[in-house]
Amino acid sequence: MKALLHFRASKSLANQIREQSPPWLDLAVAAPEDHATVETELRDTDVLFHVLAPAGQQLLSLAPKLKLIQKIGVGVNTIDLQEAKRRDILVANMPGTNSQAVAEMTLSLMLAAMRKIVVFDRMTKQGQGWSLPPDAMDGMGEVSGKVGGLVGFGEVPRRLVPVLKALGAHVIHAARRPSDEADTERVSLDELVRRADIISLHVPLTPETSNVIDAAQLDRMKPGVVIVNTARGELIDEDALYASLTAGKVSSVGLDVLGREPALADHPLFALPNATVTPHVAWLTSETIQRSLSVAFENCRRLREGLPLVHSVSA
Repeated sequence: MKALLHFRASKSLANQIREQSPPWLDLAVAAPEDHATVETELRDTDVLFHVLAPAGQQLLSLAPKLKLIQKIGVGVNTIDLQEAKRRDILVANMPGTNSQAVAEMTLSLMLAAMRKIVVFDRMTKQGQGWSLPPDAMDGMGEVSGKVGGLVGFGEVPRRLVPVLKALGAHVIHAARRPSDEADTERVSLDELVRRADIISLHVPLTPETSNVIDAAQLDRMKPGVVIVNTARGELIDEDALYASLTAGKVSSVGLDVLGREPALADHPLFALPNATVTPHVAWLTSETIQRSLSVAFENCRRLREGLPLVHSVSA
């Protein structure tokens, strides 16, 4: 059996993954931008370890032997599920493997946005840290005493609840269904955007959630609200967000995801000092990789032995 990790992995990571793979699995690694290598490797690949580069009709047409697309992560919006079904290719994901990493990055972006850490880091390294303009301190705040609003209530926001409460925040959440595990107040999305001082997004990208934060919702928010998104970029109308940031309605944002990825250097949000942005790496820790490999190799074994997959996804 052969698997292809479709990801720009370092030599160290690639070697680590190969060393840990079972002896019966031939594991290749190819960066998405290395089209020639990807095309060559896909010809006899049985399992595609999919990270972020889209797995659509064009890519799948290069893999006549492909039997399984194993998402390294949770969101499958970058996989053409209908095309996979048409080709009798199974799809599986791995909910929970990156939850701790994403929760920690969410908190990091929240604090970075509220305390202007990136701006102060740059200015200090330029020798301007002790001669900051007086208004540089405007808008900074603490989590304590704030209302934290979590949009969605899966594994990541549930891990954030006790942390935010320990820091002194009152936490509310909006979710489609009530949860017995919820140690927070469940409200509608409209109520959440009106009440929250900090809004963090944790829902998958679906037709219903696309632009769930649009101009109308931004208008309903408190002046000075902080928004964090470690889920999917398309959840936010970025043109409306830019307008709210430049107008001062939104105080700051911390974003690990954008509507178009990879983003180009001229993205309008990149020019704003109150936008802290990272390149979709909230999930990426060595611990996440270890947990993910365990699930991926287990599903390869199950595929090999004709057993049901863990976390199978249907079109």
